[in-house]
Amino acid sequence: MTSYADAHPYARSPWSRYRHALWLLTTRDLKVRYSTSALGYLWSILDPLVMAAIYWFVFTVVFQRLVGTEPYIVFLLAALLPWMWFTGSVSDSTRAFLKDAKLVRSTKLPRTVWVTRIALSKGIEFLLAIPVLAAFAIVFRAEVHWELLLFPLAIAIQAVLVVGLGLIVAPLVVFFRDFERAVKLVLRFLFYASPIVYGTSNLPESLQPWAAFNPLTGIFGLYRAGFFPGELDWFAVGVSAAMSLGFLAIGVWMFRRTERAVLKEI
Repeated sequence: MTSYADAHPYARSPWSRYRHALWLLTTRDLKVRYSTSALGYLWSILDPLVMAAIYWFVFTVVFQRLVGTEPYIVFLLAALLPWMWFTGSVSDSTRAFLKDAKLVRSTKLPRTVWVTRIALSKGIEFLLAIPVLAAFAIVFRAEVHWELLLFPLAIAIQAVLVVGLGLIVAPLVVFFRDFERAVKLVLRFLFYASPIVYGTSNLPESLQPWAAFNPLTGIFGLYRAGFFPGELDWFAVGVSAAMSLGFLAIGVWMFRRTERAVLKEI
């Protein structure tokens, strides 16, 4: 009996070919990223660790920590690690077509794969960094609650969000090259506008209801809920899920409308 690996590419279903191409491109990205680095995998966790150390020092030593919940380092990492997945995916999506322009034009693969492979590779890096969060939770004796089972839900909602935003950003940068810099500015603003170094309860009461309309609020609340149940807000989670699906629908629609023009432009 012929296995999937032995089957001719055209004998596979369209979905099987898409999955195969997505996995090949994702593994290629990861191999290239790690093979050219002496530290390899460590780089995927050093960045959030350094950021967490900086903010831990600022808010616990300099300002005596007026935000977050104890243990604060776990509080930080529970949001910083998924933030790295989010910002890395959206930022790299700005070059999704321009970086591999020749391959995008010459292959018959669905062009969405050039965006989804970025979200998948960054997502794998995020999953590989989860043991770091677990280690800090053990060392600092963070309490574990049943809400930890909601972790996969947070991953699913975030995956939908980053793919949807990637499908919006990728074609727009092809037509408007300055949009790449605009995305970086928005991401910088969004870092401070999202509950990463603080919780939504630290915001003024008048702003707390509006914080839910940042899709990252509900997602980060789900990630933190396993250690800090008070961070879970089901209204914010519902808004995050709805907005993520909305961005995905807009992204797919926009991508289909602009695909031919993108191929002519790159």
